[in-house]
Amino acid sequence: MIITLIILKILSRLNIIKFTEEKIPKYLTIVLIVSLLIRSFLAAFVEFGNDEVYYWTYALYPDWSHFDHPGMVGWMMQLFSLNLLFDSEFALRLPSVVFMTINTYLIYKIGCEIKNRLAGFYAALLYTASIYAFVITGIFIMPDTPLSIFVLLSILCFVKYFSNEKQPAKFLLLAGLFCGLAVLSKYSGVFVWVGAGLYILIFDRKHLKNKYLYLSVLISLICMIPILIWNIQNDFISFTFHGDRVGFFGKFHPEYFAAEIFGEFLYNNPICYVLTIIALVSMFKGNKYLGEMPRRFLLLFALPLVGLFWIFSLTKQILPHWTSPALAVLLLFPASYLADKQKDKSNIILPKSIFSSLILLAAFILIGVIEIKTGVIPLRFTDKSCSIQRWNEGDFTTTIYGWRKIKPEFEKIREEKIEEGLMKESDGMVNLQWFPLANLDYYVAYPLNINMYGLGDMERIHKYSWINEYRGGLQKGSDYWFLTESSDYYEPKKYLVDYFDEIIPCDTIVVDRRGTPAKYIFVYMCRDLK
Repeated sequence: MIITLIILKILSRLNIIKFTEEKIPKYLTIVLIVSLLIRSFLAAFVEFGNDEVYYWTYALYPDWSHFDHPGMVGWMMQLFSLNLLFDSEFALRLPSVVFMTINTYLIYKIGCEIKNRLAGFYAALLYTASIYAFVITGIFIMPDTPLSIFVLLSILCFVKYFSNEKQPAKFLLLAGLFCGLAVLSKYSGVFVWVGAGLYILIFDRKHLKNKYLYLSVLISLICMIPILIWNIQNDFISFTFHGDRVGFFGKFHPEYFAAEIFGEFLYNNPICYVLTIIALVSMFKGNKYLGEMPRRFLLLFALPLVGLFWIFSLTKQILPHWTSPALAVLLLFPASYLADKQKDKSNIILPKSIFSSLILLAAFILIGVIEIKTGVIPLRFTDKSCSIQRWNEGDFTTTIYGWRKIKPEFEKIREEKIEEGLMKESDGMVNLQWFPLANLDYYVAYPLNINMYGLGDMERIHKYSWINEYRGGLQKGSDYWFLTESSDYYEPKKYLVDYFDEIIPCDTIVVDRRGTPAKYIFVYMCRDLK
C-alpha cells in the first residue's frame, strides 16, 4: 500500500496528458475502448461472486419479478446470452460490459448538456474511476447493471426537457419510459421520479399543466405492472422482505452508519468521493459553476436517495452500493467544478486528481485480481491450528475463487458411489442458503444435470423456494448430496439432522491456490429425506 501511495504521488506530479477541447471525442473513444477491453478480460477471467451467480437463476427461471428484486437483470442475461445458449461467466456478464461502456458515454453527454464538453469528459473519466461503475456494474452482473443505464438515460432526458421549454415532448415521455425500466431493474430506480417531481413542485410548477407529464408518469406505472402482478400472486413477499431490511426504527447503531460511509468511500473511489465533497462544499459556498436547473435537479435526485439510506443505516446494516447510483451522478459536480477552473481550452492539462483516481482504480483491480487468484496476502481469520472444517473461514476472496475446480473432483466421487450402489444417478443435491446454493448449482449440479434444492425457510433460500417446485420438489424418502465448504462451513449433524435419517461423510475435495489449500469442500451422502 505504501508503494502504491508513492507511485500515486509521483504520477500526480507529472503533467502527462495535454489536449485541446477539439480532441475530447478522440480521447473519449480511447477511454471507452480501453475500458471495454479490460472489463471484457476480467469478466471472462474471474469467477462469479455469490450475488452474481444467484442472479443466473433469474435467467434460468424467468418470472414477472422475484423474491429479492424485479426481473430486469435476468431478462438482460437471457437476451445477451441468447437465452442461455452461451452460459459462461463472460456471456452472462456481457450486459455489464456493454452497459458500462454506454453509461460512460451517457454521463459524458449529460456533462455536455449541463456544462460543456470538458465537463462531460471529466465526468466520463471520474465515472470510469469509480469502483462501483467500473467493477460492480461494469464487470459483475447485478441488478445495478440495468439500473445504472436506465437511471442515466432518464436523467439525460429530464435534463434535456427541463433545460429548454421548446424541447419536444418526446424527451419527457422517454424519461418516463426509462424511469419505469429503472424500477423494473431495482426498486431504488423510483428516486429519479422523486427528484423530477420535487424539482417541478419546488422550482418549475408550470410543468404541472403539461399533459405529457402525466402521460410520462403513466408510462412508468405501466412498466411496473410485472412487479405488481408477481407480488399480488405471492402475498407481496418482496416488499415485506425489503421492508424488514430497512426502516426508521430500531436500536441506534453508530457502527452501521460508520460502515456505510466507509463503504461508500471505497466503492466510489476515495479520490472521487473527496472530489465530490469538495465540489459540493464549493457550490454551497456560492461558487456557481453549474446553472440553476441542473444543480437543483441533480441534487434533488441524489440527496433524497443518499439521505434516506443514511437514515436507515443508523439502525440497520445496509450495503454501500445502495447509494452508489446517486453518488455516480454526483460525479457531474466535481467534473463541472474542475472544468470551470480550466480557462484555456486550447491547452488543457488533465487534472492530477482525475489522473490519480484512475491510477488508484488500476491499483485496486491489479491487487484484487492477484489476491483472488493467488491468495498472496493472508486473509485467513482463523488460527493455523484450526480444524480443516474452518480453514480460511472469513477469507472473502474464496467466495469468488475455486468453484470451477469442484465439478471434476465431485464427478469422480459421484460416479464411484453410483457404481458401488450407494447413490443413484437421479439423486439431487441440497444446501441451506441461497449462497452457496447458486454457486454449487451453476458450477457443479447444473453441468452434471443434477437438480439442486434448497432446505429451509424462504428467508434463507430465497428464489430456491420457487426453484424447488420447478424441479419437482423434494421427495420424501429420497437421498441427496450435500456439499459444504470450509470458509463457510455448515455442520451436517447440526443443520441436517432434522431433514434426514442418516448423514454419511463421503469425501473431501481440496481446492488449491498457489500450491496450498484455499478451502476444503466436504461431501456428504444424505439418506432418506424425512
